[in-house]
Amino acid sequence: LFTSEALQFLSDLCSTFQPEVDKVLKMRTLRKVQLDLTGELPDFRKDTAHIRNDPSWRVSPVPSRLQCRHVDIGDLSPCDTKRLTQGLRSPAQGIQVDFDDGNCPTYYNQIKGIYNVYMAVHNQFDDAPPISQAPVLMLRPRAWNMVEHHMLVKGREVPGPLFDFGLLMFHNAKHLFETESGPFFYLSKVESYLEANLWNRVFVWTEDRLGLPVGSTKATVLIECVLASFEMEEILYELREHSAGLNCGIWDYSASFVNKFGHRPDFLLPDRSKYVNMEKHFLRSYMDLLVQTCHRRGALATGGMAALLLPRDSKSALYKTVVNTVTRLKLLEIKAGVDGFMVYDVNLIEPMQRLFQQHSKSQSQLHQLRAGLTVTPEDLLTMPAGGVTLNGLMYNIAVGVLFIEAWLSGRGHFFYRGQVEDSATAEISRSQVWQWIRHQVKLEDDGRTVSCGMVRSLAQDLVADLRAATHCQTQRDEERLMTAITMFLEVVKKSDFPEFLTTYLYLDHTFLSSQCLHEERVRDGGHRARL
Repeated sequence: LFTSEALQFLSDLCSTFQPEVDKVLKMRTLRKVQLDLTGELPDFRKDTAHIRNDPSWRVSPVPSRLQCRHVDIGDLSPCDTKRLTQGLRSPAQGIQVDFDDGNCPTYYNQIKGIYNVYMAVHNQFDDAPPISQAPVLMLRPRAWNMVEHHMLVKGREVPGPLFDFGLLMFHNAKHLFETESGPFFYLSKVESYLEANLWNRVFVWTEDRLGLPVGSTKATVLIECVLASFEMEEILYELREHSAGLNCGIWDYSASFVNKFGHRPDFLLPDRSKYVNMEKHFLRSYMDLLVQTCHRRGALATGGMAALLLPRDSKSALYKTVVNTVTRLKLLEIKAGVDGFMVYDVNLIEPMQRLFQQHSKSQSQLHQLRAGLTVTPEDLLTMPAGGVTLNGLMYNIAVGVLFIEAWLSGRGHFFYRGQVEDSATAEISRSQVWQWIRHQVKLEDDGRTVSCGMVRSLAQDLVADLRAATHCQTQRDEERLMTAITMFLEVVKKSDFPEFLTTYLYLDHTFLSSQCLHEERVRDGGHRARL
């Protein structure tokens, strides 16, 4: 991977765009400060109204292999070779090759993941089909808030997304383009059209350097921030030569309300386990607006990931319950007009593909223009009614602790109570606990006030359950779990809300120290030579 040519390419890419990355991150901070100081709420921008009001523009058509997006596999951490090759053999339309939410960005994981993508693209896996016959790889580099500690250019750590994107493009883009299989991307945590503009300039620069036609790179933008929901048309416009549409999900988007407005009582988000789902008005409005925006501009609109896992016994009542639950939730998205969505469990691919075929007779639903729909700022910003339950509080504590424990172990996602959990569910979990402490909410169950002391006590009550979930067997396992509990309690009682849990952990000495020890053990075990 690290040939002199590749390193020079990475160096040039990062030095060219580092000042622009700095700028968009400072613009995020400025926007947050403006909202806090003025008490204003977001609205559709006046200075870009001409883009929204111009009916003539469309995004460029996508290649044939992106025209049907019914079911992708989500949260596939590419360092997991077994799951990657399983995905390549699956009947899915695509694979979200996830260097972000479902992946823990240790250096080993990043390099192993990029290497595995190289192996897949260049048909080096004996047990996987040629890339032209496999599901398309939707490569998801890290978001702008992440850095890569292990590479410095001009004395600075490089932006994580440019490190991932640069290596993936340098080694794979030409072959993907020649086989009509890419390069295709998911773009995480884009908060404004200015960030979409930056990604577009990165694409154009890279295409020029690698001798690819302009527009050969295609990207689906994940709308994971409430501020971005007011700039969806502008985001499509900036990427119109490179757009593969927009994606809507539930948990990162919901967590962004706490991130941007969590200190305001009007934005108190109720118990997600009981009161927050895509049928609630603020989330349904977001999905409806995303579908309408995409389809009127000729872009595909995709939905979130089904996180539920099927039990092994296909004849059990639980198996039927899981299938029925996923079917009900995904049918809601299909009826809203989405063109596809994701599942984690590969055994859900074919049932969900059949569901699409039953309710949508074509490759996409671009014909559903939703012309009569009007979504107002109030629709997007009105929080659902509801309170906080003891069960919901304990579930959020457990997910937050288990995610940190997984990261300390070098894993980006884990399984708990029959579903997969990743950084998105960890973000909403720790965000809600922080917000409930901040606003001293009372439990529906018994009227007790949520406080730091209560959360600390409940975390201790959960230790036995957490030990079972993490399969604690050694003293080291026990110490790691206790460390995760301590770190979670530290995060939720912060005076200022940490913007991203992943950034907070990635810059934390405890996490970095654990990864140094992990990498030393890997080297001692001889894995480095095999990699």
